[in-house]
Parts: sequence; structure tokens; C-alpha cells
Amino acid sequence: MNANTFIYRLPKIREAASDSNPIAQIATDAEGTLVLANAEARALFNLSANDIGRPIQDLKLSYQPVDLRTLIDQAKELPEPKELKEVSWGESESKERYFDISVVTLKTEQNKLIGVSLSFIDVTHSKELQGQLEHTNQELETAMEELESTNEELETTNEELQSTIEELETTNEELQATNEELETMNEELQATNEELETLNSEMGLRTGELNEVIAYLNSILASFSDSVVVINKDYLVEVWNPTSEELWGVRKEEALGQSFFGLDIGLPVEQLKHSIRTVLKGENGRESFEITGTNRRGQTIQLQGSTTPLYNRDKKIAGVILILEPEPSYPA
Repeated sequence: MNANTFIYRLPKIREAASDSNPIAQIATDAEGTLVLANAEARALFNLSANDIGRPIQDLKLSYQPVDLRTLIDQAKELPEPKELKEVSWGESESKERYFDISVVTLKTEQNKLIGVSLSFIDVTHSKELQGQLEHTNQELETAMEELESTNEELETTNEELQSTIEELETTNEELQATNEELETMNEELQATNEELETLNSEMGLRTGELNEVIAYLNSILASFSDSVVVINKDYLVEVWNPTSEELWGVRKEEALGQSFFGLDIGLPVEQLKHSIRTVLKGENGRESFEITGTNRRGQTIQLQGSTTPLYNRDKKIAGVILILEPEPSYPA
């Protein structure tokens, strides 16, 4: 191949090489005229062969995706290449793309500016992946926060469960202790019940004996032809024999438990106060007297009376025995 053929083919090779580049690339001369646009750039910016050689300010791409005129002018004054990262370009309302734009000044070997080259690297997919990654990271962070929160809740729940278990164990121990106490109390109650049954049996026996004594005493009192009255230290009637009922016209049920001095009988009880009190105080062992009264028939009668102290088991005065004997002239 001779030199002329090589020189002829060189521009074609450069053009083919530029068009095979997957990165969109344009170039302007020093005056801002578009001198090169590879196939990727022509497709991206909708350029035709007629746009080559036109001033860049006359073309739509001069402000898409950014103000390229200003960018080119700034690049001419900078010693180093200029790069813009992730420049957004909305080709339509539904589609948005991102480009890394690299601006490089073209100079001769003598460092003379002859043009500016701009490369548009499509980083939309990387941007989407980055967005997805960020979104995933956010979701992971949220999930981690939720997981940490759930873990804290589980730890709190576990602590509460442990506390509840300890409380239940304590309650169980208390219940066991209470159960033991109840068993002990039950045993004591059973023992007490047995004792009460024994006492009840003894009381039954004693009651029977007492009833026999009372019946015997009543029979003795009933055999008295005199009026016999027993008065306790509170002056209440404790014994009222049948002769007293017949003599004064007051039944035993009406007299028992009543104040002797409050009974409505034909006997001037006020005259007996001194004698009764003297005996209750222990000032006199036995005191005799005569007194006039009116029986239940309204008859005036003379009575021989006596007051005798009544002693309890401790040999202390517990009351007074009042005996009233009508004169022999009193009708039987």
C-alpha cells in the first residue's frame, strides 16, 4: 500500500473507529463549530450529516443535557479536563437518563488549542443500580431497625416472662407454705374438735347432772311452805318458788331476772332494802324481821322473815336467800 492510499483511507478509518465507540462523542473546533459526532452521538442528539460544520449554538444539543456552550468556553480556560457526574437528562416525561460528561481540550504539539472533545458516558443503568442499592440499603436499615426493635421487645418480653416465672415460683412457694399452714390448722382444728366433742360429752353429762340437781332443788323448793326468793348482788331474782307464786300472785317466769325491788307484789320491799344490803356487804350473817304484807287475795298477813347470805364456790357472797313465813293464821 502506497502513502497516497493510506492518506486517503485514514479519515475513513478514524470515522469508522469513532462510530464503533459505544460512548457518544462530539468535537468542536476552537471557534465552536461542530466538526465531529460519532454514530452514538448522532443517535443520542438526533444529528444528521448536515449538522457537521454548523456552529454548536445553532444546534439543539447546545443546551441538552446541559449548557454545552458555557461548558466548552470554561474548558478552553482550564488546563485539566473537566468532568460532570450523573447529569440528568429527561428525554421524555416517562424516561430519564444520566450521563457522565467529560470535556477535554484538543491541542497541537505546540500546545495550541484546536478544539474541544465532549464524551457522554451513559450511566443510567449504574444510576438505577445505585438507586436500587440505596433503596435496598434503606430497606435493610429499616429491617435492621425493626429487627433490633423486635429483638429489644423480645428481650423485654423475656425479662417480663422471667419476672413472671419468678413471681409464680414465689407465689407457688407461698401457696405451699399456706397449704402447710392450713394442714397444720386443720390438724389443730381436728384436735380442737375432738376436745370440743369430749367437752361436749362432759357438758352433756354435767348438764344432765345439773338438770337432776335443779329438779331436785325445785322439788325441795316446792316442798317449802314458806316463800323462798334468791336475789343476786344486782338485786335480780334468781329463784322464785311455788309458794311465792301462790302468796304474791306472780308466776316464776314473770319474776326471774327482774329487780326484786321492782316487782308489783303486796310486800313493802323498800322495808327490806336495809336487811338485804347488810347481808350482801357481809356485815351480818343472818338477819330476822317481821313484816306486814298483802297476799294475792288482798288479805293482810303477818310474815316472819329472814335474810341469809348465799355463797359461791369461792366462799364469797353471791346473793341473798330471802325466806318469808306467814303466821299460822294464814290459810293453807
